[in-house]
Amino acid sequence: MSGEKEPYRGLLTFFDETGKVSLFTARFFREAFRPPFEFRELLRQSYIIGYQSLFLVATTGFIMGLVFDLQTRPTMIEFGAESYMPSMIGISFVREIGPVVTALICAGKIGSSIGAELGSMRVTEQIDAMEVSGTNPFKFLVVTRVLAAMLMVPVLVLIADAIGLFAAFLVENLKGDVTFRLFFNQVFNNLEFGDLIPSTVKSFFFGLAIGLIGCYKGYYAARGTAGVGSAANQAVVVASLLLFVIDLIAVLIADIFYEL
Repeated sequence: MSGEKEPYRGLLTFFDETGKVSLFTARFFREAFRPPFEFRELLRQSYIIGYQSLFLVATTGFIMGLVFDLQTRPTMIEFGAESYMPSMIGISFVREIGPVVTALICAGKIGSSIGAELGSMRVTEQIDAMEVSGTNPFKFLVVTRVLAAMLMVPVLVLIADAIGLFAAFLVENLKGDVTFRLFFNQVFNNLEFGDLIPSTVKSFFFGLAIGLIGCYKGYYAARGTAGVGSAANQAVVVASLLLFVIDLIAVLIADIFYEL
């Protein structure tokens, strides 16, 4: 009998967790627009999330640009479409590769960091102490981190796009003797606002998902050191899965607008 109940238990756990995350999200939006506003903490978290993730994101974007061009170029040459390399790479990077890869990197670095930090604060009862002292820990700890993630992830995506395109140009310049001006003229001549706006908008939702899941897992972490590790691990896994769901929804919505 216990074996038969196991799938239902997992389903109930899923719906229970979904409901708690929904309430947590609703509380975030309620607290985000209610004064007082923690601008100083928001700036500090933006620095931590943005600047301290810049090197990792830039390195990943550069390597992705090199690898994508090197892997795609032989196939394009085989079909006689080498001249379309800059436009194809530009559209692919701006629409999909840049936002998704950068968001996954941020989910690993930012999500785990937030989950571990808030989890350790919960375990050491610092959050409880803030509640007792009359401070609103949710606004100070959660709202600032989620807003910072929403602001910084799109910026990191744009930086990763630019560095990835530059890396692809280096390959084209070495392999095909393509000049800087020719490469980026082809890139920007084939890019439209319809390519840039959806990728930027979904980057905001990527940041929202990363910040919310990281904060939720850390804010309600179980007691003990094992709870901190579990919170950080679950923050990365759940946020990464949620990013793919958001990306799928964004692609479907963008496809509808393209058809119109």
